[in-house]
Amino acid sequence: MTINIEVVYALSDMQTLIKKAVPVGTTVMEGIEASGILAKFPALDLSAHKLGIFGKLTKPDTVLRDKDRVEIYRPLIADPKEVRRRRAEEGKVMKKGGGDA
Repeated sequence: MTINIEVVYALSDMQTLIKKAVPVGTTVMEGIEASGILAKFPALDLSAHKLGIFGKLTKPDTVLRDKDRVEIYRPLIADPKEVRRRRAEEGKVMKKGGGDA
């Protein structure tokens, strides 16, 4: 018996989605390997990437269910908290500059 899964990986300029039928009991890591995505992106180092199923972090040994979408997340370029802090500071500076209303 098989289940259908999707494996997704996105670069800044390109997204890849691979659909694959795999045996029941396949883990996240086995699904990624079966999809062939590692051959398509040889520089992809899974030890440096987080994995998820439908936006929720998961472990490589998690057993997949029918219609799961395995997502390979790239490391963040900027810390979201730092970006928000900078925006807040810029907003405060702009408000102080008031001008004519």
